[in-house]
Amino acid sequence: MKNRILTGAVALVSTVALSGCGLISGAGGGDRTVTVWLMKDSVSPGFLDKFTRSYEEENPSIELDFQIQEWSGIGPKVIAALEGDDAPDVIEVGNTQVAQYAESGGLRDLTLESMRDLGSEDWLPGLAQPGSINGVQYGIPWYAANRVVIYNKDIFQEAGIDAVPKTRAEWIAATEKLNNSGNQGIYLAGQNWYVLAGFIWDEGGELADENGGDWQGALDTPEALAGMEFYQKLQALGDGPKDADEEKPPQTDVFAKGDVAQIISVPGSAALIEQKNPELKGKLGYFPIPGKTAKEPGSVFTGGSDLIVPKNADERSAGIAVVKALASEKWQTELARGMSYVPNKPSLAHVIEGEEGTAAMAEGATRGRATPNSAQWARVEAENPIKPYMTAVLQGGDPAREAKAASERITALLTGTG
Repeated sequence: MKNRILTGAVALVSTVALSGCGLISGAGGGDRTVTVWLMKDSVSPGFLDKFTRSYEEENPSIELDFQIQEWSGIGPKVIAALEGDDAPDVIEVGNTQVAQYAESGGLRDLTLESMRDLGSEDWLPGLAQPGSINGVQYGIPWYAANRVVIYNKDIFQEAGIDAVPKTRAEWIAATEKLNNSGNQGIYLAGQNWYVLAGFIWDEGGELADENGGDWQGALDTPEALAGMEFYQKLQALGDGPKDADEEKPPQTDVFAKGDVAQIISVPGSAALIEQKNPELKGKLGYFPIPGKTAKEPGSVFTGGSDLIVPKNADERSAGIAVVKALASEKWQTELARGMSYVPNKPSLAHVIEGEEGTAAMAEGATRGRATPNSAQWARVEAENPIKPYMTAVLQGGDPAREAKAASERITALLTGTG
């Protein structure tokens, strides 16, 4: 997905950026060329070089041609490729974009391969579910990233908190304790709607519901309102702005000042914090967003990428083989270790043991979800009525009334009636 959740994760390890729309091809000599579109900064040049050399040695008749794409404007470009005569053989897409591309009718059904060859029963739900449309698997999960709690160990120690919270109740109690002596218990911007989504899912609610193929906004259900109530309680334990998201100002910059106990972000944000304030190096810790009970962490939005194969690709079969390799245990391990991503299967979480931030992210990913699997959800995110709804409630508006108005707007966007 075009998704800033991955920005911090990539910043942690990508020291050399892949050039936009550049080409990374094999040594040549293959009888057939498999063209793969990958998104800028998804993987490092080192990973691509290693994969290319290994794959071409094992498959001497194949030459790999990786073409790096920019996220900006990628939607229309992919749609044009799916409808045209010169499609690449494999495309990396955001996990929440699969429904939009599947609606075009231009994707290859990969259900058989996912079940027979790739162990789909063990995939992370936040990647697998968005890739499945009406029971057909079009997107093969590649990698994931999700938010965790990043905390200042010194502030926790000063407050006498020796163990990270495991439940929501413990989290609130700890944050109340941290929110004194000139420190913010947590910096949580008022419009961080991805975080709100996790709280809504924990309560059994949804951002939008589907009924007989029709979608409608669901922020006004009792469950969704309970999620907003918890968000409001947590957000009050710091000085986060009620009318802005986590990028205005960047929450990493705020945390770097040294007087914030916690933020909710991807683990890679720690690198940005330490760059801003080197004195915090070694003083940052991580834990999964707590759930309602200690049995499992809280629900989180899973960002990441799936791999799709266009129907009109020249090398469909060879492209599927490349997808299988990229999604295999060997290359999932390489990708997770090299890029600090979460592998596409919880059973592979052991490969990132020792990496505190990534391990916390992997634990949270077991409760990962994605946005509503509607081809029109991009319209909702473009306008995003969830953000002003959150601000209105945090500024004292009636939650039920504001949620109903936001839900009606979401329905109009999903149904094309407004």
